[in-house]
Amino acid sequence: MRLFEQVSALRAYLRGVRTEGDGKEIGFVPTMGALHEGHASLIRKAKSDCDVVVVSVFVNPTQFGLGEDLAAYPRSISSDQQLCSNENTDALFIPSIEEMYPAGFQTVVEVTEIASTLEGAHRPGHFAGVATVVLKLLNIVQPDRIYMGQKDYQQGLVIERMTHDLNLQTEVVSVPTVRAADGVALSSRNTYLSPEERRAATVLYKSMQTARDAVATGEADAHALLREMQAVIAAEPLARADYVCLVDPATLKPVTGISNAATLAVLAVRIGKTRLIDNMLIAPPGVSAVRPRLAHYER
Repeated sequence: MRLFEQVSALRAYLRGVRTEGDGKEIGFVPTMGALHEGHASLIRKAKSDCDVVVVSVFVNPTQFGLGEDLAAYPRSISSDQQLCSNENTDALFIPSIEEMYPAGFQTVVEVTEIASTLEGAHRPGHFAGVATVVLKLLNIVQPDRIYMGQKDYQQGLVIERMTHDLNLQTEVVSVPTVRAADGVALSSRNTYLSPEERRAATVLYKSMQTARDAVATGEADAHALLREMQAVIAAEPLARADYVCLVDPATLKPVTGISNAATLAVLAVRIGKTRLIDNMLIAPPGVSAVRPRLAHYER
């Protein structure tokens, strides 16, 4: 595995990859570090699809709002390097803040409608920070595919919208959420949880399971389903919901019912001081719970 800290050095390496191997495909996995099995699943998927895989580790300051956990965000460079090496990553890019945002930096990339709801409404400026840093990374790496976890569903839609709208030649690949045995989605922020809070965190998955099970038995009214989800969360003393929604998985607009198409259950819940997000595609019997995709430009 090659380790890079400067943009120029990574670009030089990738120029060599493209020159030496005509037609080699490059996969890219952007992360903020504190890597776990969820990230490993992204790397493995990239390795299965592509000839060369690049992973980035960068805690991006522009996607954190005032009072959020930028300073406390878990950092574990040594173990991150080990995981990437274990997964046969070809290149690991660990830039500094100064390398990514040099003095005088003034440009912001903003996706509008799809980024204005849910996380966008609760974390103003968050997705502008995400879109800006991901576009920078895509320009640096120029991958054929970028791999993103479905746990951050809205983030994946924002990046897919951006690549589509700006005619980027990178395909966005969504990889299923990796969960612990009790259903909790793997997340770097899970390290903030005390043992009691970690137990309470199962309420996110239980809430979505409740909606999925109700739909499977014929419930189609979104308001009734939301009441059931909210009741599950309210029964956990350590949990406080920021939002609990049933939305169209392509537009993220609220739905009134579930009939002949998949619906996305999406929620953000605070367990103590830790804010967790999760989602689940829910569909009535006979309907496939498949994430919709935008058409991609020809390469």
